[in-house]
Amino acid sequence: MVTVVVVLVTVAIATLYAYATRNFRYWAVRGVRHDRPTPLFGNFYDGAFMRKSVAEIVAEIYWKYPHERIVGFFSFNRPELIIRDPAIVKRIIQTDFAYFYPRGLNSHDEVIEPLMQNLFFADGDLWKLLRQRMTPAFTSGKLKAMFPLIEERAERLRERATAAAAEGRTFDARDLMARYTTDFIGACGFGLDTDSLNDEHSEFRRLGVDIFKVDFRKALTVILKDLFPETCKYLRIMADVESRLSTLVRSILKQRNYKPSRRNDFVDLLLECREKGLVVGESLEKFDKDGSPARATLDFSEDLIAAQIFVFFAAGFETSSSATSFTLHQLAYHPQVQAKVHAEIDSVLARHGGKLSYAAVKEMKYLECAFKEGMRMFPSLGYLVRKCACPYTFADLEVSIEPGVRAFIPLQALHNDPQYFDSPEEFRPERFLPEQFDAEKYKYIYLPFGDGPRVCIGARLGLMQSLAGLAAVLAGLRVLPAPTTVRRPAVEPTANVVQAVRGGLPLLFQLRRARAGTSADVS
Repeated sequence: MVTVVVVLVTVAIATLYAYATRNFRYWAVRGVRHDRPTPLFGNFYDGAFMRKSVAEIVAEIYWKYPHERIVGFFSFNRPELIIRDPAIVKRIIQTDFAYFYPRGLNSHDEVIEPLMQNLFFADGDLWKLLRQRMTPAFTSGKLKAMFPLIEERAERLRERATAAAAEGRTFDARDLMARYTTDFIGACGFGLDTDSLNDEHSEFRRLGVDIFKVDFRKALTVILKDLFPETCKYLRIMADVESRLSTLVRSILKQRNYKPSRRNDFVDLLLECREKGLVVGESLEKFDKDGSPARATLDFSEDLIAAQIFVFFAAGFETSSSATSFTLHQLAYHPQVQAKVHAEIDSVLARHGGKLSYAAVKEMKYLECAFKEGMRMFPSLGYLVRKCACPYTFADLEVSIEPGVRAFIPLQALHNDPQYFDSPEEFRPERFLPEQFDAEKYKYIYLPFGDGPRVCIGARLGLMQSLAGLAAVLAGLRVLPAPTTVRRPAVEPTANVVQAVRGGLPLLFQLRRARAGTSADVS
């Protein structure tokens, strides 16, 4: 009996080992350099146990192989690629997009979780038809119409930051900007006056936190879906958020009688998309007998609207608050740069009667350079990812990959590589002045919003909202390091695509001048 048990256990272990290592020769036979993988985890041990973020792991491999154009690694048992060469980045996100149109963020080709049917996570025809219908909703005219909603929240942000300065205590810039972003999303996304800046227990704020909170259950679910995609495909990562957000969205739609309300918010834009009826376009995935793209259709249902609002919330909440607070953090350590930002804000506001308008923010070019430099040093998206949709060959490398292999573009590493940016550890907004920044040269190196057909659809809105928030704070305040501020904060190890710093960004806020139309210093 004992012998039988030993044999069964041995067979089970051998079977598990064979399953867990079945792909580990993938890069070796293709002549692609890579670290030696460990059974079950591949090269993702630190990620599985939440000791390092995905962006950190990808960046470490990038730095380890400085002379390679592509580097292989294994996420558990799955072979993946890290792209080091901007020329290959261009092929993947632009030139050969037809081979790499999926992001591959869902663990299964079939989208199981309703909230994942959104523009960021969706792939194939679902993504293409969503993008086709929603692109007109993000025109400059629509953005300008939204600005009064941004302006009102920016003014509340200024009041909250001024109160923090008057109290003279350390304030977490990360939390402050997250609350501003939450209020912006509440207004521009849902048509709600959430006032998270003043309500310490805002339910809307808690919802934003819960979307990105990674607990043991979520982490285990992600691992199981990665290891056993077919067996565990019905496990839901966002189950706790899904019902709360869906209930909220359906309540808002019912209040508006399922029709646009002229509030110029994101719900209105989506309802306008729905009123246009069935979305019809050419398929990315299916072809007729003559080889031409088949006809693809999409019904803009309530579930689909809820999914788009979810990603508007999730993407806007974390990316903008992370980028703006990190910019404030850098300005606190670079007072000369901050002085230039102050001078520009004073000058622009003086020309606009002291009012933070759409036109005024558009004129704040040096502030925009400072923000872009902050996103260079610590991009909100630590990496871009694309999944190979059909067999593909990197002809100049003589390397072929199969469908399902994902290619990671490590933004954190590319943005801080000295071969592209001189002294990358230095915070120098002047890099982005028009006379110094060669947009064509850096097109596939500096990618805070991505590029190609899957470039961030809300990039201009996110930029405008972020600059308005920064201008509102800096119009009357200085930011300085606090006693507890860490000069180079650590990355949150549980973060995935969107990066965040660990433990917040504590800063001191100091009054610098009166609010009324002068630029006189009162400090």
